[in-house]
Amino acid sequence: MNKPDRATAPQNRVIECERLTRSYNEGPGKLTIFSDISLQVDAGETVAIVGSSGAGKTTLLNLLGGLDKPSSGQITICGQDIHRMNEGGRARFRNRYLGFVYQFHHLLPEFTARENVMMPCVLGGLSTKEAGRRADDILSEVGLQARLDHKPGELSGGERQRVAIARALVNRPECVLMDEPTGNLDDSTGDSVFRLIESLRDQLGIAFVVVTHDMTMARSLGRVLRLEHGQLVRET
Repeated sequence: MNKPDRATAPQNRVIECERLTRSYNEGPGKLTIFSDISLQVDAGETVAIVGSSGAGKTTLLNLLGGLDKPSSGQITICGQDIHRMNEGGRARFRNRYLGFVYQFHHLLPEFTARENVMMPCVLGGLSTKEAGRRADDILSEVGLQARLDHKPGELSGGERQRVAIARALVNRPECVLMDEPTGNLDDSTGDSVFRLIESLRDQLGIAFVVVTHDMTMARSLGRVLRLEHGQLVRET
């Protein structure tokens, strides 16, 4: 599956965060989740983010995906400041440049694997025929060519997560954001999902930012960053 040219995107840098802070008003005071975080992710790179429960890993991922706004700082994705866009512009940008995979697959139960994967393409304006072709191609890439017409309830946990990964990849994004993608899977199935991530990264040159609690898996993917006490530091 070839990636289209991105005239507006820089060649190597996919994510650039500078002095990122997120805090919330809590009663009379303020709760700071993290402050002055900087992060850079290049094309084809896999970055694992680890940390204790409540450290703010999911919050950071939501900021990177434009699902939440920072209290201060700047986030540039593919050369564009996503928080200078209006909500509609951010939604269109996310659909084109970013993919999302969560611990729970969030597939629509009434639709087949093919139909679930087609959805981002259709929302992006592709014809049903082209969306179906892309869905079939990427589902084949993740080893589900024999399960195209099965609904989520007819698939195993690992197969459902592979459909979710295919859905995240179908619009050929520059970066896929994953929040505990194997947290609800057994060890063997989780291993296969991480091997799939590595394979797709190497084949397609997509960057992955993966939040995970599994240090063995994290170290197998590439650069490991720990979010702790409001700071993001490289794990040694």
